[in-house]
Amino acid sequence: MIAAAPARPIAAAPTPEMLTSPPAAEVSEADRREARSLPLTTRFHLGERITPVQQAFLDEHGFLVFAQVAKPDEVERILAEIDALQERWLAEGRKEVNGIPIFVGTGPDGGPFIQRFAFTSLYVPYLYDFVRDARFAPIRSLVGRKTRVGDHEKDGLVFNRNLNVPGSAYPRLGWHTDGLRDLFLNRTVPGPMLNVGMHFDRIRKEDGGLRIIPGSHRQGFWDMLTRKPYFVSHDVDPDEIAVETEPGDLTVHDGRTWHRVERSPHVGRRSLRRTMYVPYVTDAYAPKDESSRTPFYHRLGRVARELRVKLKR
Repeated sequence: MIAAAPARPIAAAPTPEMLTSPPAAEVSEADRREARSLPLTTRFHLGERITPVQQAFLDEHGFLVFAQVAKPDEVERILAEIDALQERWLAEGRKEVNGIPIFVGTGPDGGPFIQRFAFTSLYVPYLYDFVRDARFAPIRSLVGRKTRVGDHEKDGLVFNRNLNVPGSAYPRLGWHTDGLRDLFLNRTVPGPMLNVGMHFDRIRKEDGGLRIIPGSHRQGFWDMLTRKPYFVSHDVDPDEIAVETEPGDLTVHDGRTWHRVERSPHVGRRSLRRTMYVPYVTDAYAPKDESSRTPFYHRLGRVARELRVKLKR
């Protein structure tokens, strides 16, 4: 039996907990040659530290896949917790969390279905503890020597459920880099940024899912802004690859890469793709709360999603 989430979210701490990570790997030219020789489909094993070849692969291609970091019982527990959270939020009529919209569309059974949860770990204690597990320390070392989990920052712990049915609010996601978000937030030219994702479904190229243009994180600033029309472009790129996953896999990709989510060709429950993105943060502490304003790009996105749901596209 799953314990109910607290009636109130976990409160922000005045001074957030900083987690210590292992030292970063020292990469030689031989490591870089070996990384370049590996297939782009390579699935790595996550050990106690990131190896030099793993670091070199990330430097070269902008992403890594670690096989089945979460155990089957953990995958099952997380999915059950998300189902329970949906039930509570729909019953509450909740529309947003800390200024970030919840994406609600039509589900496989025709009822309302939350497709993007924000700040999830604040409402699910199991996830709050899970993302702090010691096994993720090597992943945090890719971000920094001292990091924190951004439970209250940015969009918090995000859980996505891409679904292809009429009325879905989130069947796919167009080409983009995550650097544009930092520009919207009035930050300087984006530097290195990493997205850490957990995957909960078996996804092959023919099922849709994550597409990345390897090496595009090394592009110039102008190409980051203009290579593709942000979010509205869904065209297949000749240089893209499909990132295939199994339940429990963990991926890391540089947010400066061009990436998208391809719509599943399947319809209904078979099209469901569930992912969770963990914010490991090193920059200045910037917690959000229920008084936080909705960012401009999220306001635009909400209008587009509501129109898509009404038109059942």
